[in-house]
Amino acid sequence: MGAVRVSHTLADSATMIRRRLKHMLRYPAMTVQLIGMPVVFLLLFVYVFGGTLGNGLGGGGRGRYLDYVTPGIILMTTVGAATSTAISVAMDTAEGIVARFRTMDISRSSILTGHVVGSMISIAISIAVVIGVALAIGFRPNAEPLEWLAAAGFLTLFVFSLTWLAVALGLAAKNPEGASNAPLLLMLLPFFGSGFVPTGSMPAALRWFAEYQPFTPAIETLRGLLMGAAIGTSAYQAVAWSAGIALVGFLWSMKLFR
Repeated sequence: MGAVRVSHTLADSATMIRRRLKHMLRYPAMTVQLIGMPVVFLLLFVYVFGGTLGNGLGGGGRGRYLDYVTPGIILMTTVGAATSTAISVAMDTAEGIVARFRTMDISRSSILTGHVVGSMISIAISIAVVIGVALAIGFRPNAEPLEWLAAAGFLTLFVFSLTWLAVALGLAAKNPEGASNAPLLLMLLPFFGSGFVPTGSMPAALRWFAEYQPFTPAIETLRGLLMGAAIGTSAYQAVAWSAGIALVGFLWSMKLFR
């Protein structure tokens, strides 16, 4: 009976994942925004501000700044996708889809699993596009194969944590409009971290906030892995933040879903 139940759950989860991915095709505007906005930010910061900011990093101009800002744009991509996830979950709840699923003979856990895994796949596609564009305009990481593998593993953990938080925000929202505003703080955090400028250039109070919020150690970890720079304690802090956010998001989602 246990094996049959597991097989049933896996089959239902696969169905829900396909449903989540088909939403990307059904709502192309949201998909284009999910992928296009990070690319626009990348091009904007590199070609408009990159020359000045790159020289401020110790010389190197636009090319130096491209290497610096790309990890921050990659992490910002995950936040934009979290907003899409929150809206999708809120739409299912508001339109009664979740209530309808509850009356069907399907695994309850597969409903949220479909959102989480489907969202992670869409985020992976977005990150691949951003990295591809960055490489096309001159991004030159120094990572070895093991460092690329470590970067992929870290991004998977970070995306997993934000996705569960986004699911909880979607369930907590009263409507899709509220869900679209719920992750606003997450959207701002990369700007108030080390994603675009070093924290040492900020005023004291803002620097303190930037150094102790979750995105700065995450950005520094990814930047160190991709560019062959020292990471220090950033990796431990980033993993701890990711694990904590994932736990809070999961428990909150389960409570709201039940």
